[in-house]
Amino acid sequence: MKDYGIITNIQKYTIHDGPGIRTEIFFKGCPLHCLWCSNPEDMESRSQLGFYPTKCIGTEHCGWCRKACPAPPENRHVSVLFPSQQCSSCLRCAEVCPSGAIKLWGKRYTVQQLMDEILKDMAFYERSGGGVTLNGGEVLLQWEFAAELLKACREQHIHTCVESALHVPTEHMEQVLAYTDLVIADIKHMDTEAHRRITGAGNEQILNNLKRIAALDIPLVIRTPVCIGYNGEEANIRAIGAFLRDELQGKILQYQLLPYRRMGTEKYACLQKAYPMENYAAPEREKWEANLRALAELLRTEYSLPAVEGSGHRLPLRQAD
Repeated sequence: MKDYGIITNIQKYTIHDGPGIRTEIFFKGCPLHCLWCSNPEDMESRSQLGFYPTKCIGTEHCGWCRKACPAPPENRHVSVLFPSQQCSSCLRCAEVCPSGAIKLWGKRYTVQQLMDEILKDMAFYERSGGGVTLNGGEVLLQWEFAAELLKACREQHIHTCVESALHVPTEHMEQVLAYTDLVIADIKHMDTEAHRRITGAGNEQILNNLKRIAALDIPLVIRTPVCIGYNGEEANIRAIGAFLRDELQGKILQYQLLPYRRMGTEKYACLQKAYPMENYAAPEREKWEANLRALAELLRTEYSLPAVEGSGHRLPLRQAD
């Protein structure tokens, strides 16, 4: 096992990814490439450089990045402003940039370094019933490190949550579940070919892992990011509802129907990536809100599922019998 994890963000005081006030840690790397992903910085497993031109002071006024760059002088301007070209990924420019124009996505942390940050907010966890959520990317790609971190949280009596797409080997998942109090997972589409079109992979491993989590009686929240034109048709939502009711025996705390939100576009530009949904015309808010309400009501009445619109509803302490 590596003695460090590659982390893109430590977000404090979050309230939507698990109960109470939480510290959320984002792990780098993901086996899926969802069209609407709002965290493109978490797709690749390696550390990356990004560039925000509007924050740059200019090499004529600053120049710290060029001085730190080990590339030959004739290539330094290219290396700093366009990290994907002729760049050794030494990351020195990001370390010295005074304005934050050069962004390092993916820093190495040890378990102790992360625990030092987590423990600063113990009072918030204790008062609110919160804890720590590991997210991504796909946290389970770094399963051994994640398990050690959650084990350390358990030793401090901190509630633990893992948010995962579950497109990982079951044995890796189970190592992390041994120290997990709550799992949050997506079902994006029940048709595996449609799932492949919108995420880059089929759904068989994901559904099998969900069955395993239910069999282990680990508290589970399911989410579907509902994107009209991709997975928001009633037939798909009904198929998900039938799976949750029949295959998981309704063993879920909550089924959250989430709206598509155009987020993370500035991070795509920072990484010189095209936003896959650039030309998608999202419906007006009144339309998607009404659609989510209708779908949640359908799931509650016809499938007896604890379905809600959005992620802001309070989680029950346990699933209903």
